[in-house]
Amino acid sequence: MQSTKALPYPDEVNIDKLQGTKYDFARDLIGYGEKSLDAKWPSGKKVAISFVLNYEEGGERSLSLGDDTQEFTLTTPSKGVPIPFRSFDLESEYDYGSRAGVWRIFRLFKKYNYPLTGYIVGKAAERNPEVMKAFLRDGHEIASHAYRWIPYAGLEPEVEKGYIIKQLQELKNITGEYPKGWYYGRLSTHALGLVTEVYRELGIPLEYISDYYGDDVPRWIEVPAEKDLPKEEKKGLLLVPYSYDCNDFRFLNPNGFRSDSAFLEHLINAFTTLYEEADECGAKMMTVGLHCRIIGKPGYFQSLKKFIEHISQFEDVWVCRRIDIANHFKETFPYSPSE
Repeated sequence: MQSTKALPYPDEVNIDKLQGTKYDFARDLIGYGEKSLDAKWPSGKKVAISFVLNYEEGGERSLSLGDDTQEFTLTTPSKGVPIPFRSFDLESEYDYGSRAGVWRIFRLFKKYNYPLTGYIVGKAAERNPEVMKAFLRDGHEIASHAYRWIPYAGLEPEVEKGYIIKQLQELKNITGEYPKGWYYGRLSTHALGLVTEVYRELGIPLEYISDYYGDDVPRWIEVPAEKDLPKEEKKGLLLVPYSYDCNDFRFLNPNGFRSDSAFLEHLINAFTTLYEEADECGAKMMTVGLHCRIIGKPGYFQSLKKFIEHISQFEDVWVCRRIDIANHFKETFPYSPSE
């Protein structure tokens, strides 16, 4: 038998066809290191909490919108496979979010005067203008969640770029301004490069992207397409982390929560950890991801209600929009491109 010591060590092989292109955003596995980074939230707040409401209902995959399948993910009767015909049960599960769930959530946040960030799918916004009016009326942020709630991985870059432009135009028409933040959720490998490219070409500010899960505070990254620009023209890209673990989609995930009490316990545990660490490691942020058709259901809703009741007892907690986090971070830690 040959000794393992004699076996050659395999060379690393990179099969990423986008390596070295404008779509090749570098990883950073080191981060802020052992001492971490104190985000220095306003007024000495220990934890910034961002509640995000994903508004997707009406923009999901549908044969009526030209897709080859009915949406079959993130619903109670999740079927796990493409459905090449109209499915009324899955449609109406999504409909619940825009008809009832969203209003239940708005009432709760209005009671506590807490702001939300809405991840808004453009097509969904078109189909329910009253919800968009409520977002604006109550002072919530409208961020982009792409024009359609579909997987973008298989699209050609030119097609995806068209979707990005369409989304910006639609949200501008609906709200009066372009979205300053962006979250795909089902992004392609071209997505970050295309979004930053479109914003630059249109001359509008992109304050942050949230397709990132790698820290408890925001971070700057360099944009590959800016590599050869003069230093003063480089804008960089601010990543404001999102959350898969503190997210109600895990009610419908095989690896998720089996009860509202389990979700509540997880949220409180996450908050407690960050709050306790603040004195030693500095102020951090926490994101709670929500969906109208999930947390808006009566049985799930109590977990959100009880968590909000819990954090409302802490005066040194900052419940804010993601644009508020981005603006504060940029002012406190401005971008400094590498040479």
